[in-house]
Amino acid sequence: MRISTFARHIREGGKNVVRNGWMTFASISAISISLFVLGIFLLLALNVNRLADQIESQVEIRVYLEVNTSEQQRNAIQRDIAAIAEVSKVTFVSKADGLIILREKMGAEGKELLEGFDGDNNPLNDSFTVEVTDPRIVGQVAEQIKAIDTRNNPPLIYKINYGKGTVETLFRITDIVRNVGLVFVLLLALTAMFLISNTIKITIVARRREIGIMKLVGATNGFIRWPFFIEGALLGLIGSAIPVVVLLWGYAEFLKYMQVPLGLMLIKLIPLHELFLIVPALLLGIGVMIGIWGSLLSVRKFMKV
Repeated sequence: MRISTFARHIREGGKNVVRNGWMTFASISAISISLFVLGIFLLLALNVNRLADQIESQVEIRVYLEVNTSEQQRNAIQRDIAAIAEVSKVTFVSKADGLIILREKMGAEGKELLEGFDGDNNPLNDSFTVEVTDPRIVGQVAEQIKAIDTRNNPPLIYKINYGKGTVETLFRITDIVRNVGLVFVLLLALTAMFLISNTIKITIVARRREIGIMKLVGATNGFIRWPFFIEGALLGLIGSAIPVVVLLWGYAEFLKYMQVPLGLMLIKLIPLHELFLIVPALLLGIGVMIGIWGSLLSVRKFMKV
């Protein structure tokens, strides 16, 4: 295709957008609303996914040793646990360190409640913190650690804790959230495509006579279709640019609001600079692709010349 011909298609596509007036306005408004909702859900899905990753990364196994376990026995168990293929790291936590960690978690109240439990009065057990390569296999690794201890007589492991039941529920919830998010994104994208397709269809019906004349003077189907593809792309581009600006501004303001102490400080949202390219690229790309796809469907199904 020559540059002059392509320039002509762009001009015609732009003229179609302007010529359709209120229909174009209604279409862009509908597309903007659809992509705005899509963008909100996209931001929510990205943050939920980040939160799920953070939670999954914190899933670990705590292996508590019997009180009378010797240093030699402790080192042997640590070597056996570290030898498990799915284990990435094993960290020994003495009962003294465990008491310090517990006090830090409980805050000011913990210092008072746990006062006097130092030294020989420490009721905690020595333990290992076990990190695995995949958080979803903590249950399997816990069973392997339990199997290791069956070789000891008497057993040296007092208890193995990884949040059994809670962890499995957590993974099911995160999977549901991710899958539902994907479905909603696809449904909203199809809705926006349907709106653009109908706009192009109405344009084709309104210009059926003009298109028929163009066919009579020898215009090819490709020559007739290209302006409609350009029109669909422009509708998608304009319709997606509006929600991009609104979403980025709104998200920036929301981040400022979340910085105020509201008891939600444990929720770490994705910073704006990490989304500054992702969200615009996705929404603009989706808008243009949906516009072209909607035009393609309309031209193929409804252009009868």
